[in-house]
Amino acid sequence: MLRKLPHITALFWAIKILATTLGETAGDFFSQTLGLGTLRAAMLLLAVLLVALAIQLRAGHFHPALFWIVVVLTSTLGTTISDFINYTSGLGQLTGALILGSGLAAVMLIWWRSGQTLNVENVATLTGEVLFWVAVIFSNSLGTSTGDYLASDQGLGVGLLPAALVLTAAMLILLAAHYFTKINAMLLFWIAFILTRPWGAEVGNILSRSRDHGGVGLGNAGASAILVAALVVLVGYQILDVRRHPLEPLPLPLNRHTGQLQRPNGDVITVTAGPPVSPG
Repeated sequence: MLRKLPHITALFWAIKILATTLGETAGDFFSQTLGLGTLRAAMLLLAVLLVALAIQLRAGHFHPALFWIVVVLTSTLGTTISDFINYTSGLGQLTGALILGSGLAAVMLIWWRSGQTLNVENVATLTGEVLFWVAVIFSNSLGTSTGDYLASDQGLGVGLLPAALVLTAAMLILLAAHYFTKINAMLLFWIAFILTRPWGAEVGNILSRSRDHGGVGLGNAGASAILVAALVVLVGYQILDVRRHPLEPLPLPLNRHTGQLQRPNGDVITVTAGPPVSPG
């Protein structure tokens, strides 16, 4: 069957970082610049996300633009969810991070017990894809709370730039662990996936906030416009790359626990072997 999710490559991480950074500035744009507040902004973004996600789940194969639109929406929604828990409801950043971290842990436990593949590149069923996107929403929301706790005076108070440097160092350590250790690749993937969100939050705040608050003063709208332009360039490149080099198909999905065949959530194709090639 045809793949629904992309390969995890350097291009994936570059677009992911841009998408999560845009999620920070866009979330603040909806809740602060437009004056919707965190609750109304979250409800609006959730409605838009559900429409985009329904289209993604019904798609027969990987569409780069559609996939990354959903990622941006989960990141933007994650910003407003985190801000609602941390600030509007008054629970605070640490409590918010604990709530969202517990939610992510619960989703991952359900995913593990479901028998779906844990390899994100090979997700091929409706259940597996839904669990993936729910985990993405929780991880993006958790990343926002973590970034705010690390940088703000209400948390550890290290500041925007030092927080961004700390998170950069952490991601470099994860990169080294991927290449030089035998730590489970999916565990490293999800740690990196979570950490790119607070990194994006710090960079987004640096871009959007005034110089008096440690930023460069682009504002939420200006920073978002720049990030959208960069995102369009990279996603456009990925679209062309996928057209030139189509993703190789997946075998039909099997339950990880029972080995039973599962219903695929994508276009099923028949791959025929070519004629045998005689040696020399």
